[in-house]
Amino acid sequence: MTLITNAGRNKTLDIDARNRRYLLTMAVRTACFLAFLVVPGWWKIVALAGAALLPLVVLLANATDNRPPALVTPTDEEDSGLVALPGTAVIRGTVEEPG
Repeated sequence: MTLITNAGRNKTLDIDARNRRYLLTMAVRTACFLAFLVVPGWWKIVALAGAALLPLVVLLANATDNRPPALVTPTDEEDSGLVALPGTAVIRGTVEEPG
């Protein structure tokens, strides 16, 4: 059974969110490279490590599924009384208006 709550995120929204995350992390990475040129001593190693490890953080962040967990979990008991109709089936009848 497919529930609307299990549906994925809109593709456009997903791409927009990934682009924002990418731009933010690359801005931080650029700042780390610039800090490497300015800071003295062992801070150079910290800045260089930050610039080198940031792409790994981006890769791991993009690999996660950001969908919320399903609110309803279908069970076999729920499906036992349902009968599936073929896609070409037509159910004939009338519509009765109330009142």
